[in-house]
Amino acid sequence: MSTPTFALHVHPDRTEMGVSAARSAAATLRAAIAERGAARMIAAAAPSQLDVYRALAQEPGIDWSKVTVLHMDEYVGLDAAAPQRFGNWLRTHLLDALSSPPVFHAMRTELGAQQSAAEYVTLLEEAPIDLVCLGIGVNGHIAFNDPPEARFDEASPVRIVALDEASRVQQVDDECFDTLGDVPTHALTLTIPALLAGSHLVCAVPDARKADAVRALVEEPVTEAWPCTVLRRHTRCEVHVDSDAASLVPLTGPARQRVVVHGS
Repeated sequence: MSTPTFALHVHPDRTEMGVSAARSAAATLRAAIAERGAARMIAAAAPSQLDVYRALAQEPGIDWSKVTVLHMDEYVGLDAAAPQRFGNWLRTHLLDALSSPPVFHAMRTELGAQQSAAEYVTLLEEAPIDLVCLGIGVNGHIAFNDPPEARFDEASPVRIVALDEASRVQQVDDECFDTLGDVPTHALTLTIPALLAGSHLVCAVPDARKADAVRALVEEPVTEAWPCTVLRRHTRCEVHVDSDAASLVPLTGPARQRVVVHGS
């Protein structure tokens, strides 16, 4: 079994965070295309990833027509054309900016949650995932695996979840919805084992609102109470944060060994 190589990279601002995360992600995509003629990635859909995707779209040498893109969660009960749908968000903020169109598989929750989940399980299992670009929620969630319901040993790659209130409030704070009542209460999500099955995980976490989750990521035991802590078990995971998100990270003691501070 490979030894985990988790590292938290602290950058002066979110622009530098995005450039560094995108550079690493791009290298993985290029390597997969060079080796197999194709690459597969899972992409988070959230404002926290905007700096990563802007930089990734500018990375040279990626034949995006050879990339298959999946995403990690989608609302249940939201109109298929709604801009808040994560598939639509990814089209607007990543796919439409790429030099050539990749293959994109959106979660079609308008078909019904059960049917959409089954369809996505089939898509996930078609071939290994080379890259996962993800973030972390204010409550430590990854995708929509919220505490206290997150499970490190979930059997299925996709599940239907009731959203934690903290996750729903975050959608309002991110200006994705006007009010809490507008935010759907349920979603489909890739489970934690499905995310960890990716060969390379590149996580980007800006903003002071995420500071406690980032602190927990490096300081707390690996626990389902803070789902993000499971990232430390992955054999190739790097987390990029800005200085605001890192404001509570301990710079002394054992956790400091997991932290790499980049120039200001």
